[in-house]
Amino acid sequence: MIAGRLAGKVCLITGTGGSIGRATARTFAREGAAVVGCDVGVEAAEQTAALVHGAGGSMVSLQPCLLDDPMECAKLVDLALREFGRLDVVFNLAGRAHFGELENVSDEDWDAARRDEVDLIFYLTRAAWPHLKASRGVVVNMASLNGQLSFKNIASLSHTTNKAAILGMTRQLAMEGSMHGIRVNSISPGLIESGATRAQLDEGDGWARQMLDRTLLGRLGQPEEVANVALFLSSDDSSYITGIDVVVDGGMKVW
Repeated sequence: MIAGRLAGKVCLITGTGGSIGRATARTFAREGAAVVGCDVGVEAAEQTAALVHGAGGSMVSLQPCLLDDPMECAKLVDLALREFGRLDVVFNLAGRAHFGELENVSDEDWDAARRDEVDLIFYLTRAAWPHLKASRGVVVNMASLNGQLSFKNIASLSHTTNKAAILGMTRQLAMEGSMHGIRVNSISPGLIESGATRAQLDEGDGWARQMLDRTLLGRLGQPEEVANVALFLSSDDSSYITGIDVVVDGGMKVW
């Protein structure tokens, strides 16, 4: 039997109840990883764990898990160590986008947006960092094409600001991690067909058509296509890559 690309590695993936999180958990487990998952949604997270187990993979999961709470992040890292004894990869995937133009964003909305997209990455990475130093591990952060581009048909001041912050955080963490053998990269998806985007895609107001017209490949991205990039960045296949952002957008950013 050929060993998988993540054989012997313990990989923590947040948001495993979502479409991309589920695809990533299944992909990582298929490649030999012991997966540690979490989500705020109990039923969806449990379904993902059951799918991984049904395919012969190894996975434990913590749900509900509120990653904007430092104590919850510490609990999640402790679960990984208790079950598998080490931690090699953290994929900071979970997040919730907040939309609205400047004059419609309240102070409460602004703070919530930061907690839901930036704070949870900071808290979990900080909790995991000592163990990633021990394993010379990997961090992959979920950014977004919105962190680099603005779209007239998307009122996304908070989302754009927070995803740009993740790009900056990734560069800084790559620098700090380099002295410990830790690699840190990010992924910026474009328009991916997932549970998070399905409502917008189904609205029928032409929004999806406008976005697809900007995509060179002329189709929506699939969760598995993001999961495959996460696999590459988490494995030794990318052993000489750190501090970068990988755009997975079907060519949207090109023009």
